[in-house]
Amino acid sequence: MALFMLPLKEKVFINLYLILNLSMNKYILPCIIGIVMISNLHSQNPELEASIERGSEIYTDFCVTCHKGNGEGVAFTYPPLAKSDFLMGNREKSIRGIKYGQRGELVVNGVTYNNIMDPLGLEDDEIADVMNYILNSWGNSSDEMLTVEEVTIITE
Repeated sequence: MALFMLPLKEKVFINLYLILNLSMNKYILPCIIGIVMISNLHSQNPELEASIERGSEIYTDFCVTCHKGNGEGVAFTYPPLAKSDFLMGNREKSIRGIKYGQRGELVVNGVTYNNIMDPLGLEDDEIADVMNYILNSWGNSSDEMLTVEEVTIITE
């Protein structure tokens, strides 16, 4: 995967890693300039970054107890959000689960989960923000910002 396609947090980590490993190299200045230029050219849009920031706070308040701070969930009890094939392949179902709750079996990364997630009572804009955070965290990466309008049209 190209550097410009990575989420912002991962780009920063990779940039720091490269800088530290190249620190004694005579080419360090051109490398730093190139990395900064690439990161700036391909960074996420400010609207998405703001949504992700708000979503992080919502995640901490509503989701972290079950899905954990690293998004890995609890084995066979609460499905992972990190690198989740279900989440990335079932955008509408994922929104519906947050908006109206989730019951019954889900298969995530090849593991079957059968638990209940009650509706969280979030507003549509909060659901969009927390989804943008989840879709761009822990190895997940979404090119398309999830909008409030997209959440609003989802019905039970």
